[in-house]
Amino acid sequence: MKQNDIFLSSPHMGGTEMRYIQEAYSTNWVAPLGPNVDGFEADLQKYTGAKYAAALNSGTAALHLALILADVKPGDYVICQSMTFSASANPIAYLGAIPVFIDSEPDSWNMSPKLLEAAIEDCISGSLRSPASSITFPAKPPKAIIPVHLYGMSANMSEIIKIADKYDILVIEDAAESLGSTYQGQSTGTFSTMGILSFNGNKIITTSGGGALISDNEELINKARFLATQARDDAPHYQHSVIGYNYRMSNISAGIGRGQMDVVNDRVEQRRSINHWYRGYLDKIEGLDFQSEPNSDYYSNFWLTAITIDSDKLGISREELRCRLLEEKIESRPLWKPMHLQPVFQNSPYYGANISDSLFEKGLCLPSGSNLSDEDKNRIEHSIKSALEGR
Repeated sequence: MKQNDIFLSSPHMGGTEMRYIQEAYSTNWVAPLGPNVDGFEADLQKYTGAKYAAALNSGTAALHLALILADVKPGDYVICQSMTFSASANPIAYLGAIPVFIDSEPDSWNMSPKLLEAAIEDCISGSLRSPASSITFPAKPPKAIIPVHLYGMSANMSEIIKIADKYDILVIEDAAESLGSTYQGQSTGTFSTMGILSFNGNKIITTSGGGALISDNEELINKARFLATQARDDAPHYQHSVIGYNYRMSNISAGIGRGQMDVVNDRVEQRRSINHWYRGYLDKIEGLDFQSEPNSDYYSNFWLTAITIDSDKLGISREELRCRLLEEKIESRPLWKPMHLQPVFQNSPYYGANISDSLFEKGLCLPSGSNLSDEDKNRIEHSIKSALEGR
């Protein structure tokens, strides 16, 4: 019998999406904006606890706008977690700013507060250096800090916010992967001046493609909406005093999002259940470790279940296991390659202790979609056990 592909994290519809989409069609609200956008923004505000939200066409757009609202200009420093997807760093480059990358702490896999403070002090003192070049950087404070909640695990926000407040630096949380996650009982994305969300097709919930900017600052969200709709001035003709962008979410996409919000709690619990299932048969294997909640402050949506493999102890490498699964039409994926190792950012300053390097070398994301069937899970378990037994 031909086996179907098992994907890393595929979209999972809840059933009510078509009702919202049909409403948009029947009322001819198929253009950008409309009742579904308003409703989706209200849903996000209620779910996260943020006072305001702007629905946009991607998480990347949300981060780009957040940096603009933070008044980031060419040559400014923006501190960014290194262990992340490139979309966390690319908007810094869009604005001609200089990313300063920070290594991970070993427990959460997210931005190290200790290294963050060291980088801030070097920015201010003029001691900032790139490990790969002889570029000299001028002395000035960073404009913003971008911590990332990797694979749904919160960064150490209490320490990061404490440091940011000490030096009066704005924080923008990249919560693209962490909708439904909390830290000390508070939703990720809401600890800082602005937070960004993603609804790409592989996320906890999806709008096909989409994102949002959330904040308790109404003025910032209003400015984001203005910039995201081509920054059109209040005039009877088309007039523009500043550069704008076509970043708003469509009413159709927002309809999908409203249906997805009907089941978001179920999706979080399903992802956590999948993580628990993996631990049930892998947790005691020497040489195989999970990304785990460091303590009771952390509640992860476990968007993706991520492991690290010590090949010396396990007898099989990350890449060997990935390829064995691929032979069985099961998709897994290495952890994000850190930004300081990316060719495009090779001359950027980096503060690290090789934690993210090691995570990338050893780490693997396992299939974690909330729509995995029992048959899928049986195939995955059999394939992983076979690979480990045959090492």
